[in-house]
Amino acid sequence: MGDEFGQGVDSDDGDNYENDIDIITENQIKKEKSDYEHSDANDDNIRITSPYLTKYEKARIIGTRALQISLNAPLTIPIETQGGGDVSNGKNEYDNYLNNDPLVIAEKELHNKSIPFILRRYLPNGSYEDWKLDELIID
Repeated sequence: MGDEFGQGVDSDDGDNYENDIDIITENQIKKEKSDYEHSDANDDNIRITSPYLTKYEKARIIGTRALQISLNAPLTIPIETQGGGDVSNGKNEYDNYLNNDPLVIAEKELHNKSIPFILRRYLPNGSYEDWKLDELIID
């Protein structure tokens, strides 16, 4: 008798978005194109999806890039270092932490559009679109 209340409820409704995008590098694209030629929605002239970077894509890009930075990947922007200051004062120590935080660095790289990622958006028909980050509008 109480079964009608439990029907139609999925506990992972928000988790399906992760499968809609991939973050790939330019080297992976070159390898794929050399392996086979594909005729998906990859034409540069024809774009179906929005040119705006969504908050989900932004979070995934920043997280992926921050992980790379924390594993000593080369940076694409210069970092301002606070050198020679008085360390007894907590402000300089906090500023140094913020300048070296991988999440902050990844956000700065994203806003400079210097992250070497390509965003692959999958479409409902099984094809996909590849967008370089410098082509997307970032809020």
